[in-house]
Amino acid sequence: MQTQLTSNNDEIGKLKKENEKLKLTLSDLSSRISRVELHSRECNLELSCLPEFKNENLVSTVVQLASVVSCPIQISDTDIVTCKRVAKLNPSSERPRNVIVKLRTTDQRDGILAAVTSFNKKNLKEKLNSSHLGLGGTKSPIYVSEHLSPSTKQLHAAARKAVREKSFKHIWVRNGLIFVRKDDTAQAIKIRDINDILKIQ
Repeated sequence: MQTQLTSNNDEIGKLKKENEKLKLTLSDLSSRISRVELHSRECNLELSCLPEFKNENLVSTVVQLASVVSCPIQISDTDIVTCKRVAKLNPSSERPRNVIVKLRTTDQRDGILAAVTSFNKKNLKEKLNSSHLGLGGTKSPIYVSEHLSPSTKQLHAAARKAVREKSFKHIWVRNGLIFVRKDDTAQAIKIRDINDILKIQ
């Protein structure tokens, strides 16, 4: 029995070491996948709540959007590599499908994002909406953001919830990374994983 116990303890020790190695490997692979996903989306925009019409011309709509918000970088239809609607995460949702726009450069993406932010700050009572783009039907707000990976979207949602609960003033995304700030003078906190949410206090 003593010999068997010793053997079992040795085996448990080996399994613990192997488990730790597997955890490190999994963490490394997850980090690599995140970097690949980030790189693949670095020129992408995501448009939410854009009204959906049959025979719509999404490329023209994006060019019009860039013009409306006075994007500092000229955007034409040739600058848009792809522009398409994607399937809903929740098929029963009544919201229109999101639009993913792939531009030729990150500068173009950042130019539109900055222009939209500036436009909304100058027009607090009439932020970017469907009427600005000449779209018919009920006026609805249009949201323009970086195209985040599914895991980053989940983390962003959790961070937004924590920000509301803890009365933080700012939360933003830059190059696929999430940042929060308590107020205008506080230091920015980078949210890399769910554990960083605990820093929002």
